[in-house]
Amino acid sequence: MTRWQDFFRSGTTSSPAIDARHNRRRRRLSALAGTLALLIPTASSFATSPDPETVDAAIVLAVDKSSSIDPVTADFQRNGHAAALRSKEVLSAIEGGMTGCIAVTYVEWASVGDLDTVLPWTKLCSRQDLEAAAEAILHHGNTGFERRGRGGTSLSFAIDISSFLLERWPGHATRKIIDISSNGTNNDGLPVERSRDEAMKKGHVINVIAVAGSEPGITADLPGYFRQQVMGGPRSFVIAPDSIEDYAVAIRRKLMLEIAGIMPQRIGVDAQPGLTGNENKVH
Repeated sequence: MTRWQDFFRSGTTSSPAIDARHNRRRRRLSALAGTLALLIPTASSFATSPDPETVDAAIVLAVDKSSSIDPVTADFQRNGHAAALRSKEVLSAIEGGMTGCIAVTYVEWASVGDLDTVLPWTKLCSRQDLEAAAEAILHHGNTGFERRGRGGTSLSFAIDISSFLLERWPGHATRKIIDISSNGTNNDGLPVERSRDEAMKKGHVINVIAVAGSEPGITADLPGYFRQQVMGGPRSFVIAPDSIEDYAVAIRRKLMLEIAGIMPQRIGVDAQPGLTGNENKVH
């Protein structure tokens, strides 16, 4: 677990002095990137394809493990991602791509600097690859039983670290995607809009799945918050399952959209495009 609280923690107000501190923290992050690189592998024995250089999509599955994620929610996140990777629909989407492969890493985050790498960068080209990745997530992912003391929810840190990881993918990816799963708003670290904008400048797309429809005492429309503050990039979207029980289906459909690189159509859950110049509701 890597901890960088001292370099990220801040409020969400803005002033020249605060802006200068934010810039210094980002420079310090770059200086420490080499340290993180030693802790996060860039390849995995799961991959079986002979060509490691090119994939249709590199996807960071960035999953909330903050103190608000109880065991039930943790199970839905962990099991939902594993079930999606095992599904015939996701395998078909991968096989239908130009290269027939994607790259995935699965990380869990909470407050600034609180990061677990559950699955390092792994090239997925076959049913065997997908099965091995799903098993790793099931066996090593967050269970929600150690959530006390994890503190805040730093969506900005999740975006920053995911963007860094996308830069660490050693090959070429046609699309680079940050795939966030969360049940709360940004309450720790840098303003989330700044992190989103920095990721978009690098060509990274940010999609979100809302684990909950609201955050008590903060917002009654969590998907709306994610649409306004977090998602961004061409063909970006937010998916909001009608209930936690629909989470696994939403994950599968979201991965299919990301792998295929298409705009959301009628997929049975609330999906709305992001900062692409088209803000109309998807019907």
